[in-house]
Amino acid sequence: MNRAISYVKTFALWELLKGLSVTLRNFFRRSVTLSYPEEKTPQSHRFRGLHALRRYPNGEERCIACKLCEAVCPALAITIESDVGEDGTRRTTRYDIDLFKCIYCGFCEEACPVDAIVEGPNFEFATETREELYYNKEKLLDNGDRWETEIAQNLELDAPYR
Repeated sequence: MNRAISYVKTFALWELLKGLSVTLRNFFRRSVTLSYPEEKTPQSHRFRGLHALRRYPNGEERCIACKLCEAVCPALAITIESDVGEDGTRRTTRYDIDLFKCIYCGFCEEACPVDAIVEGPNFEFATETREELYYNKEKLLDNGDRWETEIAQNLELDAPYR
């Protein structure tokens, strides 16, 4: 009996009919395609995008030049140089990230004791040359200033899990 059913299914192109039924079922469903520049998909608050250096509310940069982010970076993409200021605090004189090397693992963000370096919500940073993916301290601070409200909100949402 099973053999007869197998022959009937073979000559009736059963698998083809099953595939066409899936196509017909999905043909009349609502489309899920988005028009990208105008519509954007929602992101998780844990999304790791473009790096940013944050400042305190009084405008002072948060980085204390502990170099933990440089030490923990598996791709060796971070370079930090520091100096002691007049008030005795240690501050960075150079903070560079080569985003061409970066693997966006988030270890730098996790290692930072003062939440100075974060990976922000920006994922739209395509470039035409490799040099544009080399971010220095000024570019990182500009990113932090530009995305501070979203970054602070994401860190607040992530606080229970830290």
